[in-house]
Amino acid sequence: MKVRPFHCLILLAALALTACPTTNPKSESKKAAKTAEGHPGQAQDSVDFQAFLGRLRAAVRARDMNTVASMMTSDFGYVLGATPADDRTGPGVFQYWDQNNLWVELDGILSERFMAKGEFMVAPPQFAEPASQYTGYRAGIRRVNGSWKFVYFVNG
Repeated sequence: MKVRPFHCLILLAALALTACPTTNPKSESKKAAKTAEGHPGQAQDSVDFQAFLGRLRAAVRARDMNTVASMMTSDFGYVLGATPADDRTGPGVFQYWDQNNLWVELDGILSERFMAKGEFMVAPPQFAEPASQYTGYRAGIRRVNGSWKFVYFVNG
């Protein structure tokens, strides 16, 4: 019997396709990503936190005030110790950042790793460590009604 090249190709293809596993046992053991509802320490690894942070970083880099504003709380804090009564929280933040050239500083802080501190996710990580007594610029994000919100960016 004479073996033809076409028959050899079919046999090789059949061998190759049957030799490969159709499922990956490692992928079956992976669990779906969970969102951090209770403990902020797990939030830095959650998909929804990383997605929020990515959108916030991109909006700040582009100085897209509408997008950044939609990601903030209505009483966003931008001066340490400010209260709504002294008009240093809320809507004046973009004018304050423009006047003080803080967009670049904000972009730098948001590029840092976020850590849990109380009910907030904060950056830079030094601010979350009590022993460091960090007093520079810091940003805080927390869950509000189930969604992540940018809560403050202050110095001091």
